[in-house]
Amino acid sequence: MGGEAFRHTPVMAREVVEYLQPQASGVYCDATLGGGGHAELILEASMPDGRLIGIDHDRDALEAARDRLERYGERAIMMRGNFGQIEQLLADIGPVDGFLLDLGVSSFQLDAADRGFSLRRDGSLDMRMDQSDGPTARDLIEDSDENDLAQILREYGEVSMPRRVARALKRAVDEGIDSTVEVAERIKRVLPKLRKGSIHPATTVFQALRIAVNAELDVLERFLEAFPRWLKTNGRIVVIAYHSLEDRLVKNRFRELSRGPTGPADLYPDEPREATLEILTRKPLRPTDDEVEANPRARSARLRAARMRI
Repeated sequence: MGGEAFRHTPVMAREVVEYLQPQASGVYCDATLGGGGHAELILEASMPDGRLIGIDHDRDALEAARDRLERYGERAIMMRGNFGQIEQLLADIGPVDGFLLDLGVSSFQLDAADRGFSLRRDGSLDMRMDQSDGPTARDLIEDSDENDLAQILREYGEVSMPRRVARALKRAVDEGIDSTVEVAERIKRVLPKLRKGSIHPATTVFQALRIAVNAELDVLERFLEAFPRWLKTNGRIVVIAYHSLEDRLVKNRFRELSRGPTGPADLYPDEPREATLEILTRKPLRPTDDEVEANPRARSARLRAARMRI
């Protein structure tokens, strides 16, 4: 895919720069690089010599980002991997002055029918962010029993009537259906009729399958456990989440790190002896009405930020 295909408006761009505060000579890690929109803003704000480490496991994203950021030369370093591998990826670079995570699926991935993320653009039931590895959504449906599949739908999508939907998914795959549009139609048939203005009932189903296929919550948990070891004193972290489960993980980890020790040092030797983080956003920031009007996919975004104290 060419770079142009990946060009989209970065979500909450002003807020990202405001809270990340990129500076000259700083080193920043955009751990969900995508098409490089946020990375470009960080590089501009950290002129003339700030560096950007961009990480993504999508080959198309990396190709697009390289095109977009080519003019920054050696200031932009790109790596293939997912942000749950942050310790391995930064091992030869060391701690950074700031982290950015923009979670979820990119606009490009939603718009590319062959990725299988969209219920309106017909494609196969893939849903992998890295199409070179791992089971697809179809594999997940085929290999899960009805109870396990219903649990995935309930936990990751808060899907209405998850057992009924799981049964419909299993039946569709058993019949050889591998079309996102057809599967979305099957889901629509087994759920109550839509109220005017409601989202399509398959939206939360596809979301749940995507999260499970890509182990998104596991990856986020690994990053949240590791990042304090890779953020310099006074360094900042900004996370944009689009799903309540992701946002809750971020909120709880920030809160945990901002409270300091919870027990005596002899019983809890691995705990930091003082609070590690200062939370900069008491409540998550939301996009402005104007931004949502210009970019409807920003509507569910929630931004949290924190600063490293020690």
